[in-house]
Amino acid sequence: MLKRILIGLVWVMVAFNAAYLTVRIVRDRDLFPSKGIDAGAERFRETVGLIEDNYAGGPEPSVDKLTDTALEDMMKSLDPHSEYLTRKRFNTVQNDLKGEFGGIGVQIELKDNRVTVIAPIAGTPGERAGIMRGDQIVGVNGKPIEDPPLNNAIEKLRGRPGTTVDVTLHRPSTDKDFDVTITREIIKQETIRTAEIVEPGIGYIHLTQFNERSGIEFRQALDKLEHEGMHALILDLRNNPGGFLSVAVEVAEPFFNKGELIVYTQGRTPASRDNYTAQGDGPRRDYPIAVLVNSGSASASEVVTGALCDTHRAVVVGERTFGKGSVQTIFPLRNGDALRLTIARYYTPGGRVIQEEGIEPDIEVPISIDDEGKLIVQRLRRDYRDSAGFKERFGFEPIEDKQLRAAEDVLRGVLAMTPSEARLGGVASAAP
Repeated sequence: MLKRILIGLVWVMVAFNAAYLTVRIVRDRDLFPSKGIDAGAERFRETVGLIEDNYAGGPEPSVDKLTDTALEDMMKSLDPHSEYLTRKRFNTVQNDLKGEFGGIGVQIELKDNRVTVIAPIAGTPGERAGIMRGDQIVGVNGKPIEDPPLNNAIEKLRGRPGTTVDVTLHRPSTDKDFDVTITREIIKQETIRTAEIVEPGIGYIHLTQFNERSGIEFRQALDKLEHEGMHALILDLRNNPGGFLSVAVEVAEPFFNKGELIVYTQGRTPASRDNYTAQGDGPRRDYPIAVLVNSGSASASEVVTGALCDTHRAVVVGERTFGKGSVQTIFPLRNGDALRLTIARYYTPGGRVIQEEGIEPDIEVPISIDDEGKLIVQRLRRDYRDSAGFKERFGFEPIEDKQLRAAEDVLRGVLAMTPSEARLGGVASAAP
C-alpha cells in the first residue's frame, strides 16, 4: 500500500514539473496568442460590422472588398516590397517565377507611391518602345492607375500576346508626360545578351538578369571568352533589375575561394543571420574585373557588385545603383491568397547596407537619359554596322558608350601594369 502511494506521489511530481516546464517554454517563447493581435482583430471586426450595418454613402459595401483593401494598405505601410497577394495576383507572381509571361517587358516597383520602372527587360517591347529606367507609369489605355497602384498596373499591362496596350508615362528628367502604344509579347527573359572580346585581352559580358539559368550561362560565357584569350573582364549589369539571391551567389562564385563570404542576410534577431559563401571547387578566376552599373542595377546585381567591390576584386564604373537590398518571402494563406513579406536585408561582405543606399561607383561616369536611350537602340541593333545606314534608319548617328569606354581604359591600364606571366595565372591561361 505504501509503495503504491509513493509511486503515485512520484507521478504527480513528474506531471507537475512537466506542466510547469511547458508553461515556462510557452511564456518565454511568446507562444500564447498576443493580446495586441486579439485587440486589433476585435477592433477590425467591430469597424467592419458598423460599416456593413450602417453605411449609406454609396453602393452596399462588400466585406471581402473591405478586408482586401485593409490588408493591402497594411502591407503597403511596411515597405515598398511587402504586399498582400490576392489569389489572382499570387498566380501572376508564380507565373513570373517561371521566367515567361505575356506583357510589355518592364520591371516596376512602387516608389514614392508612383509605379516606377526599375529597368526595361532587355530585348522586349518595352525596351524597343523607348521606356527608360525611372519612368513613371501614370495611366494605361487612357485611364489613370488605381489603388492598389502596383497590382493595378501589372494587371493592365499584362495581356494576350499580339494585343496592344496604350501606356502613359511621366519622365521626371524632362518633367513631361508622353504616350506609347506597345504590342504585347511572350516575355522570354534572356540572361546573356552579349559575350565577346571587345579588345585584345578584354572580355565583355552583358548580364541582363538573374534567373534560374543565369549561373550556368554566365560560367559558359566565361569559359568561351577565356578560351578566346580573355585576361580581364567587363561585367555589364546596367539596367539589370536582379532576380534570385542564390543565382547572384552562383555568378559571383567563380571569383571567390571556396568558403569565402559573398553576401549575408540579417533578419530581426541575431540568430536570423544567413551567410552565403562560395561553394565552387574549381580554380578561382583572379583576373581584373570592371563592373558597369547604373540606377537600373538592383537587388542581385547589387549583391554581385558589392561582393566584388568589398573584396577588392573589381572596380565599379558608372552611376549609383538602385538600392534594393531586402529579402522577401512569400507565405501562402489558407484561402489561396498570400503575403510577400520582407524578412531580412542584404549586407555586403564588409557589412554595408544596400537597401535605400545603393552602391556608389569607384569611377562615376554619368549618362543622360537621352544618350542612354540611344545606347539601348545601338545595343539592340548591332546588325547596323554602317554609321550612315544607322542614322538613316534611326535618326541619329551612333554615340560612344562613355561608361564602357571608361571600363576598358581602367582594365587596359591594369593589364599594362601587370607582368604577362601573372596575367596567365589560373584558368585565364587556357590556350585559345
